[in-house]
Amino acid sequence: MKAVPMVEFWRGGLLESLHLGHAVICDATGGIVEAWGDPDAVIFPRSACKMIQALPLVESGAADALGVGPSRLALACASHQGAAVHSDLVTRWLGDLGLGENDLRCGPQMPRDHAAMREVLCKGDSPCQIHNNCSGKHTGFLTLARHLGAGPEYHEVDHPVQAAVRQAFEEVTGLASPGYGIDGCSAPNFATTVHGLARAMAFFATAATRSDGRSKAADRLVSAMTAFPELVAGEGRSCTNLMRAMGGKVAVKTGAEAVFVAILPERGIGIALKVLDGADRASEAAITALLIRLGALDPGHPVVKHYLTGPIMNRAGLAVAERRLAPGFAA
Repeated sequence: MKAVPMVEFWRGGLLESLHLGHAVICDATGGIVEAWGDPDAVIFPRSACKMIQALPLVESGAADALGVGPSRLALACASHQGAAVHSDLVTRWLGDLGLGENDLRCGPQMPRDHAAMREVLCKGDSPCQIHNNCSGKHTGFLTLARHLGAGPEYHEVDHPVQAAVRQAFEEVTGLASPGYGIDGCSAPNFATTVHGLARAMAFFATAATRSDGRSKAADRLVSAMTAFPELVAGEGRSCTNLMRAMGGKVAVKTGAEAVFVAILPERGIGIALKVLDGADRASEAAITALLIRLGALDPGHPVVKHYLTGPIMNRAGLAVAERRLAPGFAA
């Protein structure tokens, strides 16, 4: 099966851009409820799988042993924007481990948060690894490495931390990963199918109904994400805005190259989608449409206008273009 049209962008009465992709909605059994495109398309989940990468941190007992509470668990699942609320938490977490910025392996990144960016630039400083959007995930990896008594190169694919991540990833997706790529933060990113990623999100969505250790860990991670949406991304970001709009009832997470997932505990449903051309504006519109379709998001909420139904404005404040769902997608 081929990718299908998902989102259109129109300007001056003409179709300017068309975004194709794949999307899968899974139920509690891991079965497909609805799908568009090819459920078996193999993708890199990128940062959309951070809650899976954080499972060993909780399931192993490392989080409890080393004082990782809900806010830090949310940060472990985050692609944050380097605001003070993010960098201060990472700094304190590293300090509690007796570690520092040099122990991270994610690389430096200029903060996306405007205030933090101005501070770096006005001081003539360089961004550091704590500003990296994945520094929370990496501090979680360091925490697990400390608990396991493993070495400092936690990002290498044969390290015990990444071995634990791969095992959890393959078990919750229900598939052996066909391979991995190195993510922007230098950690391995294991490939799976769109169906496998949606199946994993359904596992998280139904975790509260089970009592085994992994399910308890998954439930804690979902609860942390929904309790601290500002830590999962940041002010003005789609993950934070969408979770707030749904009142903490749904967890969502984006990944680079237009991957988006959602966890709906009240419905026991997981969603995964991938827009082929990597356009975030299209994946944001697509996940918004699917959340409305499933009754999780009020179509009248202002966030829907921002990501899906509202006009596209130019810098002079003029409405110059519009988004439309492609015929047959999420209608």
